[in-house]
Amino acid sequence: MIAIAESGSTKCEWVILNDEGLVESNFKTQGFNPDFHNTEYVASTLSKCVDLFASKDKINNVYFYGASCSSAMLKLRIVEGLQQVFRNADIVVDHDLLAAAYSLYDGEPIINCIIGTGSNSCYFDGENLTEKIPALGFIMGDEAGGGYFGKQLLSDYFYKKLPLTIQEDFEATYHLTWGEAREKIYGNIHANVYLASFMPFIAKHSQEQYMVDLLSQGFAKFIEIHVGCFSENESKKVGFVGSIAFIFKDILIEELKKQGYEAGKIIKSPINELVNYHRNYLNVLSNAEGKKVGNTQRTES
Repeated sequence: MIAIAESGSTKCEWVILNDEGLVESNFKTQGFNPDFHNTEYVASTLSKCVDLFASKDKINNVYFYGASCSSAMLKLRIVEGLQQVFRNADIVVDHDLLAAAYSLYDGEPIINCIIGTGSNSCYFDGENLTEKIPALGFIMGDEAGGGYFGKQLLSDYFYKKLPLTIQEDFEATYHLTWGEAREKIYGNIHANVYLASFMPFIAKHSQEQYMVDLLSQGFAKFIEIHVGCFSENESKKVGFVGSIAFIFKDILIEELKKQGYEAGKIIKSPINELVNYHRNYLNVLSNAEGKKVGNTQRTES
């Protein structure tokens, strides 16, 4: 049996395939990010997952793609946690950018972007994955991610810069004091997830001009930084995975057009396309998993 997992900072989606390549089960757990979660946390959290009880000892291969799983040290935190749960499995851990690249690939080179809780980008030509600039995380970067927009919204709320109707609705919805917010932001390892938790409120008011401007400006900044870093001869086609990109895709596509780019696939979650890529390109069901998984060439420039 094979387990394929795609993890952001908020949630992780799992698909278990049987030996015939059919889906045995699919479920969600909390997301695991090695910037915030250590080996013990990964192991203890997954050990309590009832969806894994029946299959974890039967799984021979685990392919885990996660946010911030970019260096050997960070990958090792996740690998060692998974090893404590999947005791009979060979485990491959790689970056969620690779999952995005696999899930968006349609046979042609493309700039691949993630806009969910956080944000990032890369270029994938079918063999090589290239990152031009680093993802700076929710404090310094994550432009257009849920944490980024949540931070902007909270800032304007406490500075009393929101339009009156939105200000009043926010107050009635959350009854939030700055002291409470400060504790959840500065005293919380999941601060980025907390900030992103305000996205449903943004979606609720997404037709109002304030929110349209907030989203447009965030997407424009993301495109300028994370798409504009790639050269003309690489691609003008841009694909996206992530809930924020998917929910607000009309605004995102408009900002792409303004900066001269063509929208590719925009999908909420990469897991189904990721599973298909493993079946169709990686031959994981015929013991050819070493073909590309974990071995895709990644370059940074």
